[in-house]
Amino acid sequence: MGLSLAQAQALAVDYTAAWNSRSAGAVAAFFAPDGSIIINRGAPWAGRAGVAAMADGFYADVPDLSLICDGIRLLGDHMVYLWTFTGHHSGTKNALTIRGCEEWDLDAEGQIVLSRGWFDAGDYARQVAGG
Repeated sequence: MGLSLAQAQALAVDYTAAWNSRSAGAVAAFFAPDGSIIINRGAPWAGRAGVAAMADGFYADVPDLSLICDGIRLLGDHMVYLWTFTGHHSGTKNALTIRGCEEWDLDAEGQIVLSRGWFDAGDYARQVAGG
């Protein structure tokens, strides 16, 4: 049986707080031990260590990253987490406002087994460059 809407909303609030804590381990803790994330059809970041490495990469690129949950959609054991992050690129110092989503397959405990993340990489590159 999937999560209730209230459980899914709490998961989204807690996941957002984990990202905003700037702790890659806190983000990775939302994933099943063998869970993974794939961003824009790229190579998977596998296991909690892989997920933590992915989060660390975002924190290195955007050290003042601030995440907002824009909404969720719940369909049994499948959930969509809509987000916006803001911050400044570490190299160019340019302001960023990036919107995207993650599609989650959840296990019975509500941990993320697979996340498919999406954002407009071209828009990200444009904002990093100051365009």
